[in-house]
Amino acid sequence: MNQAIIELDGDSLTRDQVAAVARGADVSLAEHGLARVEKAAAFLADKVHCGEPIYGVTTGFGSNADKLLGAHRARQDLQGAATDEAAGEGDLLEELQHNLIVTHAVCVGEPFAEEVVRAMLVIRINTLMRGHSGIRVSTLKALAELLNRGVIPVIPQKGSVGASGDLAPLSHLAIVLLGGGEAFYEGERLPGGEALTRAGLAPIRLSFKEGLALNNGTTQMLATSVLALDRLAYFLNLADLAAAMSLDAFAGRSGALREQVHALRPHPGQRDAAAHVRQLLDGSTLLDIPYHLVPRFKTWTAEAWQTPEAQAQRFDIAWDWVPASQRHGREAFYARFLPFKGGKKHQPQDAYCLRCMPQVHGAVRDAWAQACRVIDIELNAVTDNPLVFPDAENPRYIEDQVISAGHFHGMPLALVMSYVKAAIPTLASISERRLNKLVDPANSDGLPAFLTGNEDATDSGFMIVQYTAAALVNDLASRAHPASVYSVPTSANAEDHVSMGANEARHVLDMTEDLGHVLALELYTAAQALEYRQDMLNAARELARGGDWKAVAAKVAGAPREDHPHHAQFEAEVRALTEALAATEEFHAGHAVREALARLRQDIAFMRRDRPMDGDVARVCELVRRRRFQA
Repeated sequence: MNQAIIELDGDSLTRDQVAAVARGADVSLAEHGLARVEKAAAFLADKVHCGEPIYGVTTGFGSNADKLLGAHRARQDLQGAATDEAAGEGDLLEELQHNLIVTHAVCVGEPFAEEVVRAMLVIRINTLMRGHSGIRVSTLKALAELLNRGVIPVIPQKGSVGASGDLAPLSHLAIVLLGGGEAFYEGERLPGGEALTRAGLAPIRLSFKEGLALNNGTTQMLATSVLALDRLAYFLNLADLAAAMSLDAFAGRSGALREQVHALRPHPGQRDAAAHVRQLLDGSTLLDIPYHLVPRFKTWTAEAWQTPEAQAQRFDIAWDWVPASQRHGREAFYARFLPFKGGKKHQPQDAYCLRCMPQVHGAVRDAWAQACRVIDIELNAVTDNPLVFPDAENPRYIEDQVISAGHFHGMPLALVMSYVKAAIPTLASISERRLNKLVDPANSDGLPAFLTGNEDATDSGFMIVQYTAAALVNDLASRAHPASVYSVPTSANAEDHVSMGANEARHVLDMTEDLGHVLALELYTAAQALEYRQDMLNAARELARGGDWKAVAAKVAGAPREDHPHHAQFEAEVRALTEALAATEEFHAGHAVREALARLRQDIAFMRRDRPMDGDVARVCELVRRRRFQA
């Protein structure tokens, strides 16, 4: 592999390290961790040789826990019992562990992606490095070699109830160590034994409790949670970027983002979201511009512009003049703003999808942060059963040193991922609402309908992009029901309350993909809208800088005739509008928004007229998937 080697010690694994291994980094095993592993394995072997009854070592599992293993087989003639070498040459204790794995590998569905399985491997190795599971150093090293040699067990996605841990999927992982199951190696799906051979590895036999150590724990749900949170960390910032681009495209208002506003309701995520969007919008000359400067879109005609250069525009622009008879009661407003209505509505606040963005994005950030807190604890926790305590003080009974507990129960993960699961459609929904506002001429503050000029009435523009976003949001919302609230007992009711955390985390990981698609569609749409807004404003500016107030007046509807008493007032006010436009800086988005627009335009051109959009959509989704936007 071409990445740094991650050393595992059982105590310090991070989400970033899991993600790095998932993407190809190798692992090494810390010596002090291996010493703990060796000590626990030796302790367990000693207790077994002393004849101590230990759950899952000298007893059956689950509802079979009341069955103690005998010294000899009850039936020597049982077919396959004494001849199966993989079962440990007839040793009942080894056969118990072997059978645990081969009978529990019963998942169904499509296999997990390689990154998920690699994440599962590194998490399982790390928890076993804590030295409370009884696994041998040799077995742990074999597991690490499986990862480092690129042998990826085939693990079907469905089959875990999240207690006792992820038994079935982890059995699919462990069975390859025994030479069974299936694995991917160098892109080819092979029988497990053949994959080991090609990688230069040999099957192993399991010793005391090793099957239980390998398949009992929260590893699948934790791996999928870590990868989901890793994606979501990027999407949280990307959502802020998409919102910033949309806010610039609306020539929106910045007041709802101000620091002193959020100091009055200081939820951490909310404050972070507002600060991040302020940073993304830094340098914008579109925000907070006076209402009267913003023209509205008007369909292009050849006569709309007076010069060949101007006729190359893809739009016309227009304002409405507000006569004196319609200003009563609004004198203070028109003392501040010129009496022209263009694209920007005369109201002091934006729609919720823009104004409440810090509150919504911030709440999702807080859900993500809470999940990270839980996952960070779980990454360095021991989650199998029973737990081995070789250093217990003054033990009277074996139960003081080998303790059956419930760390395999996934409810801490399940509940926090339920929180995240509910948050994902929320983030997608507010993104779709911004997208819808951009394409809706009744709400887009002067942008063209569906963001296309449509001079010949043949173009649909971005109309159906919003349909796709709406379909994705609905699909996400319908998948947001928490799995963790519905326990189905297992193991003849010995395991009578389970977490369903594996389903929960898997759902969240899957849902992040569609969240990314929604955000990609908003960026795609906002880029089109932003270019229209910038170009329309700058066209108005250039028209005014030409020095001819009559050229600006020609874009204003409602002008009185020259013989009308109000014509002089109209002329004076148009002159004032011309001067105000001419005095402005060039209109452009914030620095970070401009960089994002430029990145998108490297792959996707502005859409002047209708064209096939499937390639555009595929490309913007791929840019998001590959994290090409610096958010």
